[in-house]
Amino acid sequence: MGIQNKERLAELLELINKGRYFTKLKPEPKENNSFTIPLKVSSYNELNMMVSDLLKASIVLMNKEARSLAVFHKDTDINVLTLLEIALQLLPDEEMELLDEVYKIVF
Repeated sequence: MGIQNKERLAELLELINKGRYFTKLKPEPKENNSFTIPLKVSSYNELNMMVSDLLKASIVLMNKEARSLAVFHKDTDINVLTLLEIALQLLPDEEMELLDEVYKIVF
């Protein structure tokens, strides 16, 4: 490994150790390569609505005729805002900052 690569590696390790990165995923203590991710909800009702919207969106996306089924007629509204909120909570913000810093080191 060249001197320049060693310097970049040292710089990268220093950067990682300085910041609070890799905080989104929480390692599962009893399983290798398995993580949990926090998802904030205000109530069981909100959790139920989130799961319900995910299921409805999946059904509609998988079956275009699903909206015409009687069982979905009364409650076909999929709250896209809920799905976007879930996606927003899952984004690893700190890790994206780290990638910006790594990019500066490498290029």
